[in-house]
Amino acid sequence: MEVINALGRRKSAVARVYVSAGSGNITINGRTLENYFPSEILRFVVNQPLSVTENEGKYDIKVNLNGGGVKGQAEALRLGIARALCKIDTEAFRATLKQHGFLTRDSRTVERKKPGRPGARKRFQFSKR
Repeated sequence: MEVINALGRRKSAVARVYVSAGSGNITINGRTLENYFPSEILRFVVNQPLSVTENEGKYDIKVNLNGGGVKGQAEALRLGIARALCKIDTEAFRATLKQHGFLTRDSRTVERKKPGRPGARKRFQFSKR
């Protein structure tokens, strides 16, 4: 099997995922998954597409992650892994991944700051007199 690559995004985080046949190692920016995401919940989020499609321990995954915070990075990585699995075998994995919502890009981002205001929606204090 050749190397399959996919892209995952969430908020301002971008995950470039490279999947190849292997023993289940996940390397993120040269570090292990446990080292990069010390939280058990974030590791669970990253492994969701693999566990749902029953592919844990079958593929080696190398990831370049940048931008955003830890939660956004974990969810960007989840989308990237799901897209890569879909490229590997569309008929077998696409229906399951789509049913669990792993192929949908979460488009919610931070609203931009507007001119003449302290934030996106906040106004300066109103003074009647």
